[in-house]
Amino acid sequence: MASRNNPFVRLRSPEFLVALVCVAQVFVQIGSAFWMALLPGMMAQWQLSNSEAGWITAIFFGAYMVSVPVLVTLTDRFDTRSVYLLGVGLTVVGHVLFSTLADGFWSALSFRALTGIGWAGTYMTGLKLLADKVEGKLMSRATAGHAASIGISGALSFVCAEWIAHLAGWRVAFLAAGLSAALAWLLIVLAFPRQRREQSTGEAALFDFRPVFRNRSAMAYAITYGIHTFEFHAVRGWGVVFLAFVAGTTGVESFLSPPLALTLLGLIATVTSVMGNEAAIRFGRRHLIAFALVASAICAVLLGTLGPYSYAFAVAVLLIYGGFISLDSASLTAGSAGSADPERRGATLAVHSMLGYAGGFIGPLLVGWILDLAGGTTHTGWALAYLAVAGITLLALLLFAVMRPKALAGDRGSAA
Repeated sequence: MASRNNPFVRLRSPEFLVALVCVAQVFVQIGSAFWMALLPGMMAQWQLSNSEAGWITAIFFGAYMVSVPVLVTLTDRFDTRSVYLLGVGLTVVGHVLFSTLADGFWSALSFRALTGIGWAGTYMTGLKLLADKVEGKLMSRATAGHAASIGISGALSFVCAEWIAHLAGWRVAFLAAGLSAALAWLLIVLAFPRQRREQSTGEAALFDFRPVFRNRSAMAYAITYGIHTFEFHAVRGWGVVFLAFVAGTTGVESFLSPPLALTLLGLIATVTSVMGNEAAIRFGRRHLIAFALVASAICAVLLGTLGPYSYAFAVAVLLIYGGFISLDSASLTAGSAGSADPERRGATLAVHSMLGYAGGFIGPLLVGWILDLAGGTTHTGWALAYLAVAGITLLALLLFAVMRPKALAGDRGSAA
């Protein structure tokens, strides 16, 4: 009777549920980049090396990487909503503990890891909430909308962190991130219907990922997504530090502060991700992804070799780069979801996400290591770091061409 009187549960159209999940993801994700936005000040306050800072950035993705195969695969057996709420709850706890107890490398590392586990139960699980309710071409567009909500909140995360920390300090900023995630938890509890899972697979098969790894098309999209995420988080994770270095060495900074520039980058990336998915439908998914990889590698070379000598040039290239990096983001995720066996979609998305955030873990860490090996944040160090990113991006292009994944229903050339 209570559920009948709940006005939210009467609104269960696919379009409403897509919008609901996207709004919840904004509230969960808004605190994701607070650490990266405040990184220069935190490094100075806690006297962190580049490698230590890289570890704290990377551990979020590392914890995600090891947790996501379990949490997302469980959605093939249990109510996806319950797994999602668990992830949001862990995100709340991680932010609140960081706000109240973090005081150096080890505590920050621990609480960021907890937040990463929470995100493992939230990001792809949110997409699975949609996949359970939406089919066909709407699923591809729902994937793009989901990616857009993540991108918008991730972009706003930089400027929100700077604003709140300026007004009330970094501890209040992380507390606000926890409260925002708590709002998402309440929203899903009140408005998203429970769902009973069909017991269609045997217990022993739940964590059997072998059929997923044998799905050549899904794996082609997933591996490329891993390198895409490596590149994106290498650039995004160190973007504020890089622009602060350029401003400091050139003595010039435009009206776009480093956190504000990264916010704009995130917004551009969100737009291009949605546009890229539509372009993939119209012009062909494989062609779009190949173009995005080549353009991204060129931007990485320009940013590393010429960016340190001009703040305006560095900002301009970084913004263009962010657009090209994300041009294939939603297309890759839709490719994995669309290539999956419906009964193993949760497991497929788990592998896709695990490979993706393996890249997200390695990217910030590799940049930090290269900078320390090159003697710190120097012109040479940044050049070597971005050239390494460009080389790995071109490796993704080679692997994608060799594996030749299939197009999705509705894509140009899908009949072939």
